[in-house]
Amino acid sequence: MSVTLHTTLGDIEVEIFCEAVPKTAENFLALCASNYYDQCIWHRNIKGFMIQTGDPSGSGKGGQSIWGKPFSDEIRSTLKFNNRGILAMANSGPDTNKSQFFITYAKQPHLDGKYTIFGKVIDGVDATRRDGTCARESEE
Repeated sequence: MSVTLHTTLGDIEVEIFCEAVPKTAENFLALCASNYYDQCIWHRNIKGFMIQTGDPSGSGKGGQSIWGKPFSDEIRSTLKFNNRGILAMANSGPDTNKSQFFITYAKQPHLDGKYTIFGKVIDGVDATRRDGTCARESEE
């Protein structure tokens, strides 16, 4: 299944891996359908690494799943951070997924097995610049 994220950087169409990670897909799609992500800013942007959103407070410390509590990781050995444009749940440790997610700017193999990958960008990757930056530049 694909969805389009309408951002201030441009539209980003993403494919969601519903069969591989059903719980994560259900959470993300339900949050999208409820307009949960509307007005969320890209609160974390690390050049050459990733851009992160999904916290309505904008602080990077908030967010909630559709179940009102964190949910378990769905790590799959077949899903890897092997390309630009991989979508994954941000977390604060194992089994702490809520609403925050990130999109990679490049391969990030050191993240394999640590974050639930649930999709990939299929169109609109140019909404983020080729050099791994976006409209809100920061160096973390």
